[in-house]
Amino acid sequence: AAPADDTAPEEAAAQLPPLKEGDRLTLKKLDTDQHFTQPPPRFSEASLVKELEENGIGRPSTYASIIGTIEARDYMEKREAKLYPTELGFLVTDLLVEHFQDIMNVEYTAALEQELDEIEEGKDNLLNTLNQFWKKFEKDLKKASKEMKDVKRMEEQTDEVCDKCGKPMVLKWGRYGKFLACSGYPDCKNTRQLAGVEGDGGPELHEDVAKEVCPNDAQPMVLKKGRFGPFLACSNYPECKVTKRLVRGAEGKLQVEQLQPIDEACPECTKPLMWRRGRFGPFIACSDYPNCKYIKKKEAKEIGLSCPECGQGQVVERKGRWGRSFYGCKRYPECKFTAYHRPLGEPCPDCGRPYLLEKETKKEGKVIFCGNEACHYKREAA
Repeated sequence: AAPADDTAPEEAAAQLPPLKEGDRLTLKKLDTDQHFTQPPPRFSEASLVKELEENGIGRPSTYASIIGTIEARDYMEKREAKLYPTELGFLVTDLLVEHFQDIMNVEYTAALEQELDEIEEGKDNLLNTLNQFWKKFEKDLKKASKEMKDVKRMEEQTDEVCDKCGKPMVLKWGRYGKFLACSGYPDCKNTRQLAGVEGDGGPELHEDVAKEVCPNDAQPMVLKKGRFGPFLACSNYPECKVTKRLVRGAEGKLQVEQLQPIDEACPECTKPLMWRRGRFGPFIACSDYPNCKYIKKKEAKEIGLSCPECGQGQVVERKGRWGRSFYGCKRYPECKFTAYHRPLGEPCPDCGRPYLLEKETKKEGKVIFCGNEACHYKREAA
């Protein structure tokens, strides 16, 4: 007979019949078969989002920030679209599971997400939910502050010898994972990053990385790790502060980024200029950095509008310190006109301000409005 429920026939055949204690079973057949267990595949961003959805963790608006946060904090790294937990990620997870069991419990977190949804819908009270959460969390936090081991103070002896003073090197934990430090600290502040290997959560390095020498003083380059990932630094630091950026090559291994020179000399030291990459993208700088710190300023882009304040200079689009675009007068600092939205050569029909502004938002689309706080003129852009 077919299964009474919607279970597929092949699944029903694999299910055990109803049994109770004391039932005698008859052996009908004995087969031997060999199977090799396989570990579950590593998460990709898509499969991790699917797992979060299935467990009720996060919402579509927060998935990107969740993945971005664990990557930015170096709890995992991406290799060929797969997500690999780092040694730091394992350590943080173990400590949190030990001391904050509720928060690290999937069912608890999913239930809390559901409560937040009900608060948004007006079905639950915000203060009640926060009070219930805080009572338990505060107790766990106080206990953890007393009992959680201070990994930053822990040291592990190694066979490595400091290449600067000859004292033994010890393994220590830092913000970006484990590293080697001289046991003679603070008299000797020499540190060295551990070269990772595939499978331990560390970066796999191309064989040529170990051969790199500093172009400034011919000293060996050593692996370091900073807030933006692994990089090479001169072993003669702090006397020499030369660094080299590491990028992932075609084989998936980290290799030194090859900087591309341009056919132009530095106006300060006559050495060649070359493309470099910084926090806000590519830029042109002197190849003799850090001896020469010349950076070629990017030519500001004119938008075809005279400055509405001085009437003499052109309005240009510039990039701010954090990469955000803004508009200002080309005659700066003589004229200090600036606007965070694109100015238009059209006066406000309501208050007479000499220019309007244009902006685009997801909610309203492209709109034209007056920047005068006392004026509320606004219209859709054509």
